[in-house]
Amino acid sequence: MNKRFIKLFILFILFISGAFYISTPLQTILLELNQKIVLTYHDKIDTINNTINEHFLQKEKIQQLTIQLEDYKNSQLLMHQFTSQLNNLLLANKSQLRFYSNVELVKTISYSNLSDFTKVWIDMPDFNSSKIYGLIHNDTVAGIVINKNSKPLALLNANQKSSYAVFVGPNNAPGVTHGRGDNFLVVDFIPTWMSINIGDEIVTSGLDKLFFPGLRVGKVISVSTQSGYQSAIVEPYFKAIKPSYFHLIKGF
Repeated sequence: MNKRFIKLFILFILFISGAFYISTPLQTILLELNQKIVLTYHDKIDTINNTINEHFLQKEKIQQLTIQLEDYKNSQLLMHQFTSQLNNLLLANKSQLRFYSNVELVKTISYSNLSDFTKVWIDMPDFNSSKIYGLIHNDTVAGIVINKNSKPLALLNANQKSSYAVFVGPNNAPGVTHGRGDNFLVVDFIPTWMSINIGDEIVTSGLDKLFFPGLRVGKVISVSTQSGYQSAIVEPYFKAIKPSYFHLIKGF
């Protein structure tokens, strides 16, 4: 019986693997099935863990955190309302200052490829496949979110296609950063007439409408000059391989 089960399991894995080389529609169907299975698994594990914690470990603490979470949700709604009213007031007075709060907490599902730790699927029910989103972990930039088979795929900072606009150093030298597949980032297209130095901090410029201005990215560890512009190697602040949650910027 065990041998038969193992054979069927191996055939299933081979079918799944082969399907990804056959047709894009089949890839999409299998991807959706896989994500539903993974999300269901995570939900069940979370339910079991919460039940164990509530009854055997920290029942009172969990109840307190649940109340705090509800307070946080209410505060977030009030903040959205306050932000909207404040921006309307600023517009009425022709001010260029703006305040942003359109941020959503999203959950990690799984790696998109077990051999590539720079790409993860995330759970985002209201995902707009025509948009690119900025991704934050704590108070640092983590990457971007793109469309892949009509699903939200997070390209973390280390990914070579994770690119966004930044400022370098106290003079706000503009540039574009991207990953290079390892523990460091590259900032290209920095004007040669602007001074940048080792130790300068990299922050988002907000000019690409993916991130709010001033979010922390990393620090310069080396500078080089190429044809017509400067490049900087950056040690990023975000170094987690796969956090459970991110904050996603939905727009501003």
